Amino acid sequence: MRFRSSLTVCAVLASSVLPLHAVDRVEIFVTARDTGQRLRAAPAQSLVPVTPITEKEALIYVDAAKSFQTIIGIGGALTDAAADTWAKLPETKRAELIRAYYDPEAGIGYTLGRTSIHSCDFSSSSYTYVTEGDASLKSFSIAPDERARLPLIRAALAAAKGKLTLFASPWSPPGWMKDNGNMLRGGHLKAEHRDVWARYMAEFVKAYAKAGVPIWGLTVQNEPMAVQKWESCLFSPEEERDFVRDHLGPTLARSGLGDTKIIVWDHNRTWMYQRAQVILDDPAAAKYVWGVGFHWYTDDGHANTRLVREAYPKTHLLFTEACNYPYDRAKLGDWTLGEKYGRAMIEDFNNGAEGWTDWNILLDERGGPNHVGNFCYAPVHADTATGELIYTNSFHYLGHFSKFVRPGAARIVSSSTADSLATTAFRNQDGTLAVVVMNGSDRAQAFRVWVSGREAATTSPAHSIMTLKLR
Repeated sequence: MRFRSSLTVCAVLASSVLPLHAVDRVEIFVTARDTGQRLRAAPAQSLVPVTPITEKEALIYVDAAKSFQTIIGIGGALTDAAADTWAKLPETKRAELIRAYYDPEAGIGYTLGRTSIHSCDFSSSSYTYVTEGDASLKSFSIAPDERARLPLIRAALAAAKGKLTLFASPWSPPGWMKDNGNMLRGGHLKAEHRDVWARYMAEFVKAYAKAGVPIWGLTVQNEPMAVQKWESCLFSPEEERDFVRDHLGPTLARSGLGDTKIIVWDHNRTWMYQRAQVILDDPAAAKYVWGVGFHWYTDDGHANTRLVREAYPKTHLLFTEACNYPYDRAKLGDWTLGEKYGRAMIEDFNNGAEGWTDWNILLDERGGPNHVGNFCYAPVHADTATGELIYTNSFHYLGHFSKFVRPGAARIVSSSTADSLATTAFRNQDGTLAVVVMNGSDRAQAFRVWVSGREAATTSPAHSIMTLKLR
């Protein structure tokens, strides 16, 4: 699957790049409902000196001189479900999917990924890397992941030319380490097994590195407030703080893995401030914490993301999981699937997120496989009977960010004067600016984009997302 070359809203403002007077075009790429436009190039516009504007006209005002957080990457989760589905595809379709997601020129250029430490709900069954009760970890082996998951991750790494930042999350310790004796349905990590669980996580990082897959970071626990029918484990704020401070942080340091980033919380925006406060107000725990991860389920809670950024400005923020659910194959064409992504990504980046991670990159025709029937949507689904790949509009909405906002980009000011137009913008390291504009309303909206005293006029179609690229 090929997309027409570069797409980003980029402008050149610093002395190290072209002087602004040399910039005379804005390339525009559009995805719009009720049209065939999917990351499609629209007619380019010329940048001209700004002209007077009235108060009620729609304007996107870009100030590239004001910069905020640096972007790590944008991507999705390489799960067992994604790997099992991918392995069932014909070779040509496997190559197509990897190219579509990870090739920065022919695809949407994913640069961030997540995977699980042993099984999660999006595995075909529950499994761990050790035999029952092996507190010595002598039996530790990632052999189950060599069947499908690691081949998928290696293919993604190759297509991304090695520029894929990967972090991992546990859904549950082995059942024998927990007070409920089960990987499923919540329960707590037993105090006597905190150290062995920390060593288990360190062994995972070392084993993946040996397998050619570097792990950049770890979240402490996926959704630590949720009792689920699938793999889950409860950590109170104090339990998570103490585990990081007394076990995981020191264990990684002793194992020569002190550069591995530790990300706390990994649950919804709604409670992230309270969790961050308990952990980060303890200096002995905070010294090990790189950042706070968060999801989008339940209420939006975007203000809580901003509060964590403001109260703990040295702490990084990373969006770690999103999906639409429950799955209904008849609704794969529902336009709201992508619009939810667009709205969330704009809000999350504008509130300080340094990266954005979708859930499964690929699922089958049932929204799985999943060993507890917890089926959901992915940006791409495969019909494993026919080998067909179905690209939902979520894939394209994500691509309006991932293809143009590259690692190392800095978020800059992008201010909208119209409620119908949501926007965020970034300055890439090559000096280009990527400006994303989303219109979720039922009406087209004409607007002008202003950059350093110059402007271009265009129109945002109803229910669309655009990326403007200035060089």
